[in-house]
Parts: sequence; structure tokens; C-alpha cells
Amino acid sequence: MTRAIRPFPRGSTYSGVLFAFLGAAASAPLLPLAVVPALAWRSAPYGVRAVLALSVWAALIAAVGLVPATRRVLVASARRLLKVRLPDPVPVRKRVGSPGDGPAPAAPAAAVPSGAGRWRTPLWLLLHVAVGWTGTLAGGVLFLTGLALPEHWLGGDPEIVLLDWTLRPERGPQSWAAAIVCVLLAALVCGAMTSALRWLAPRLLGPSPAERLALAAEREQRLAERNRLAHELHDSIGHTLTAATIQAAVAGEVLATDPAAARAALHGIEESARAALEDLDYVLGVLREEQAETAPARTLADLPELMDRLRHTGAVIEPELTGDLAQVRGTLSRAAYRIVQEGLTNALRHGAGGPIQVGVAATPDGLRLSVVNRTGREKSTGTGAGRGVFPTSGHGLPGLAERVRLLHGELEAGPHGAEHWRLVVRMPLRVPA
Repeated sequence: MTRAIRPFPRGSTYSGVLFAFLGAAASAPLLPLAVVPALAWRSAPYGVRAVLALSVWAALIAAVGLVPATRRVLVASARRLLKVRLPDPVPVRKRVGSPGDGPAPAAPAAAVPSGAGRWRTPLWLLLHVAVGWTGTLAGGVLFLTGLALPEHWLGGDPEIVLLDWTLRPERGPQSWAAAIVCVLLAALVCGAMTSALRWLAPRLLGPSPAERLALAAEREQRLAERNRLAHELHDSIGHTLTAATIQAAVAGEVLATDPAAARAALHGIEESARAALEDLDYVLGVLREEQAETAPARTLADLPELMDRLRHTGAVIEPELTGDLAQVRGTLSRAAYRIVQEGLTNALRHGAGGPIQVGVAATPDGLRLSVVNRTGREKSTGTGAGRGVFPTSGHGLPGLAERVRLLHGELEAGPHGAEHWRLVVRMPLRVPA
């Protein structure tokens, strides 16, 4: 089996050397500013002035690293040239809550680096510049030395001068050996420089432990939102299709004998479809990160309209609403509406006729929801006749249980007596701390 040969493999040393050189070159414009204090202090010894210039230079480089845009640029360039996997810096995100949801949680503390985390980017920039200058100078000197050593064979008289150190190599084969060693050392310096930067990048440019927690929390929030939208679609579209199917059947049966009832059933289909389209627009708007202004959030105040639409199917609904429902607001009110809607949908699908009893009771301590419908004995064993007419995905009750659990409530669903099925949900008005 043959493998394709890539001249520049992923994570190539060439791009790493370029990245180190760019870091050194980018810091060069700050060097004249760093030299100004040393030039102004002419009475100080040379060593003190050199340390002062280097200290000011390092401070200027670190100050550039404190700029938020610098980290984004460094992360993008490290991904491009060092070929390391780095996530984008955690942005500042604000959650806008709906009325009645209570105060929105603050943005994660890791979104704005603080304390030690704030100095990770300046530290990376200082190390990047230090490694870049050290590697570039050392590698350049070794490479040029390797080129100069064999100059005897070309008729020249090489002389290598570095600061106060002078080297005049002798003629002979050893000069070629020394040249090869210098070139190999230059390559080794380049490789070590790239490896050092590639090792440092995830530790200083990557997310800190606090930022990892913020990213995990953000991912959990996205998954929870997707789960909530799945519940919204299941409850709304499933309910609408069930009601529309029954209403269409009723309209077909009474079209010739009772045109008024047929028109009422068709009107019910129209209202149900319009409500489902509004819910669908809302969900799509959230998925596209748009403001879904035209789609209202259904709450307990919309229950009478829901039950009126279902009466067009021929269902007999006996509501019993007690307590001050206006005190139930926000997320709890919307969840309660969906729970009752899902309970009514299941009653229409699997019920065996007879009235559907809907109870909503609000007390100072909590909210109690119940839906009771008549069913055959076979319903209690999970083989109701309605299943053949309305095949289901089996996500209804598990979705309800998950929704109730997130609101710290309790759910009971099962046979109630010999011929009834009951769904009961109890939820606190305030989430316990």
C-alpha cells in the first residue's frame, strides 16, 4: 500500500520557524521606544542601561498582550502556522431573559479573563518574542558559520567575528566537518524553537480551566435550548396534526348532513394550523438566532383558546381552573401550557371517547396539572386501539418527564381506576435553591 508524500507535513517546522520569526519581527518596532529611557540615563553603567532597556521593552510587549484583539490574532496565527488546535477565545455573552423568567444569569466569569488568567496572553507574547529572537539569532549564526567555514576551499580567508570573539578556522577536512555540524545545529535549533512554541501554545493561548468551565456551561446551555426546541416542536406540531386529523374526519362525516358542523371543524383546522405555524416561526427564529417577534409564547392564559379549538373535534372537555393563574408566569407558565397540551393530545389519540377532565390548580406553594380521559382496559397495558390510528414516536411522556424534572416537579402517569388514564404534574412556583 502506497502513501502520498507531502513535502510540507502538518505541523511543519518551516511554518513554525516563520511563526517564531514573525513574533521577533513584530516586536522590533517597540525596541526604539525601549531604548529612550536608557539613552536619557547616560550616567548609569552600561549593564544597568541594557537591563533597563530590556525591561521597558518587555513591559511594552506585555502591554500589547493585554489588548483583547491581540489574543484573537495570536490564536488564529498559531492555528495557521503552528498547526495546533486552539478554540476561539471565550466571548462575553449576555443572556436576555423573557419577562417572568427572573433575572438573567450573569455572563460566565471566565468570559473576561481576570487574575492570573489575564496574564497568560502577555506571558505567551513575551515567550514568543524571546524564543523567536533567540532561535533566529542562534540559528542564523550557526547557519552562516556553516557556510563560511569551507571558504578555504574557494580560495578565501574566512574570519568569524561575534561580539568580542573572533574565529579563524584552519584549512583542512575538519572545516567541512565543522560546517556540517553547524548546519545540523542550526536545523536542530529551528526544530527546538518550533517544538517549544507548539508546546507552549495550548497552555497559554488555549482556554484556562475557568474558560473550559465556561465553554462547557455554554455547550450545556446550547444543548438544553435544542432540547427545549425539540419539545416545542413535538408538542405543537404533534398536537396540531392530531387535532387536524380528527377534525378532518369529523368534517368528512357530517359534510352532507350537518354543513355547519363541518364548517366549524374546518375552521378549527385553520386555527390549529395557524397556531402551529406561529410556533414553527418561533422555533426557526431561535435556531437562526433571530428575534422571533411574531410568535407569542403560549402560557396558561391561552388554555381556553386551546380547549375551544379541540371542541371542534367533537371532544368534550371539562376544565376546572382554580387559584390565581396570573401568579404563574414566565417559564413555568409556558411549560404548564405545553404539559396540558401534550396531555390533551394523548387523550385525543388514545382515548375511548367520553369527557376529558382538565384540572389546573394554582396555590401559593405550587401548581398542579391533571388530565384524565376515559380509555379501554387495553389502554392500561399499553395496547390502546388509538395506537393503530395515530402512530407515535414514544417521545411524549419521556419529554414531559424531562421538562418536569428540569422544573423540580413530579409527574405521575398511568391507569386511574378501571377505565381511565390520568396524567398529574406537580411543580413548585419557585425553584428551590
